[in-house]
Amino acid sequence: MNVTSTCVHTHPYFIHSYTFLHTHTTYEATKLRHCNKLQHIATHCNTLQHTATYCNTLQHTATHCNTLQHTATHCNTLQHTATHCNTLQHTATHCNTWQHTSTHCNTLQHTATHCNTLQHTSTHCNTLQHIATHFYTLQHNTILHTLTHTYYI
Repeated sequence: MNVTSTCVHTHPYFIHSYTFLHTHTTYEATKLRHCNKLQHIATHCNTLQHTATYCNTLQHTATHCNTLQHTATHCNTLQHTATHCNTLQHTATHCNTWQHTSTHCNTLQHTATHCNTLQHTSTHCNTLQHIATHFYTLQHNTILHTLTHTYYI
């Protein structure tokens, strides 16, 4: 034990000073620990607040992403429908062309049948005309022959 420490312990003033100093030091240490603890809690709170803000940003981004994904899906559906519609329109145009061609072909076939009928009739008429001419010639020759024989005999 040294003198100072003996004096502090033996003299009433030093005992009071020691007690006050010890109490004050303990209070300051407690206050410092409390302050450090509050600072640690504040830092932790700021970290949590920062994390919550970041989480909200991520949640907003995810919602926006889902909306974009839904829009893209809807757009793809519309694009597929438009492609299908264009295919149907092309098929309808092609079908109308074939229908027009078929109608035209039927008209040509009807005309050809009518032409064949006329040709057959014309051939028949020519045959009849030929027969009539031949018959007329025969008849004329027969009459002449008969007349010739009748008057000259």
